[in-house]
Amino acid sequence: MSISLQKGQRVDLTKGRAGLSSVMIGLGWDPVKKSDGGGGGFLGRLMGGGGASAEVDCDASVLMLDANGKLTRKEDLIYFGNLKSSCKSVQHTGDNLTGEGEGDDEQIIVNLGQVPANIHRLVFVVNIYDCQRRKQDFGLIQNAFIRVVNQANNQELIRFSLSEDYAGRTALIVGELYRHNNEWKFQAVGEGTTDISLSEVAKKYQ
Repeated sequence: MSISLQKGQRVDLTKGRAGLSSVMIGLGWDPVKKSDGGGGGFLGRLMGGGGASAEVDCDASVLMLDANGKLTRKEDLIYFGNLKSSCKSVQHTGDNLTGEGEGDDEQIIVNLGQVPANIHRLVFVVNIYDCQRRKQDFGLIQNAFIRVVNQANNQELIRFSLSEDYAGRTALIVGELYRHNNEWKFQAVGEGTTDISLSEVAKKYQ
């Protein structure tokens, strides 16, 4: 049975699950349609076209941090331009350009047993590609979520739905996996930022 988390909550992932070695992190979102937000105001100005969805390209990424919460190597930033960590413990399955459709929009596979001992946190981020030029933010996105799935049997273990209003925010720190007493835990973060690129997000951890 999947555990549904609220912002800020933490939960054990591997404790009590001795056989859990690999998880799939699914991230999803949907573009807001103009009909959902009315014809005028902020959404109306950014969209245009009756019932049309905004063309918003969201990208999911992972920052692999050391015990001090630092990103020490560029190779430890996993995103559409670097789909696999050098240790092969983290793999991004590829970019989704629109967010249309049901289910996960992007997926990241984490082999927990292969994560190097010096990596203590995996931070999952979603940002809007080229947001500044396109004048876009997360007010154009709805139904965002992150979920953790057992790779062995495809069982969903954890789900966190981001229900806050993130209008004006251009990047989201969605959640993180972290080590605690030789076990892995998951925290629902749900923090919005105004960073205009993934590199800006990454600088906060350097």
